[in-house]
Amino acid sequence: MLWRHGQTIYNADRRFQGQLDVPLNEVGREQARRAAPYLAAMKPEAIFSSDLTRATQTAAVLARLTGLTVQLDKDLRERGGGSWEGKTADEIRAQSPEAFAAWEPRDGETAAAVADRASAAMERIADSVPGGSLAVVVAHGGALGFGSARLLGIPDDLRALGPFGNCCWSVLSRRLGRWRLLEHNVGILPVPVLDVDAER
Repeated sequence: MLWRHGQTIYNADRRFQGQLDVPLNEVGREQARRAAPYLAAMKPEAIFSSDLTRATQTAAVLARLTGLTVQLDKDLRERGGGSWEGKTADEIRAQSPEAFAAWEPRDGETAAAVADRASAAMERIADSVPGGSLAVVVAHGGALGFGSARLLGIPDDLRALGPFGNCCWSVLSRRLGRWRLLEHNVGILPVPVLDVDAER
């Protein structure tokens, strides 16, 4: 199972996070608290996570419910965005419109490089757990998207899978060396956002 981390302030502001180590915001923490019981009920046997804080904070909520230890893997980190990191989509588009259209930061990681390392990590994780068991992999939208597409044989530039929402998950299975997608971008109802001004 591939589980994207909860929301951060950069997600809320629609900023490219890349490998900046941005923690969960309150909405993200609540998303993790609400989603984790659903994942725990599936009886995972292992939890693996990117070593970036937003992923480890999300994984820790599930670890508390299951009693499992979170195993960190830096190959599950988000795509390195170079000079795009911390910038909004509008800022990136203004800075480099052609690279933005292709969604390939000139001084960051290529889609192929992210797919290489993330899919290799997912294969290692699948090799490390008993057949028929469930491992939860907590990481980032780009790494999970490119990595899972590579496992499924989808070309890196096709972008056939829709994006992962914050704290949503997908389920992949491997049988006889072949991967298939069972569920994609599953989540629970959104966390309501309190309009403080409306309460006055």
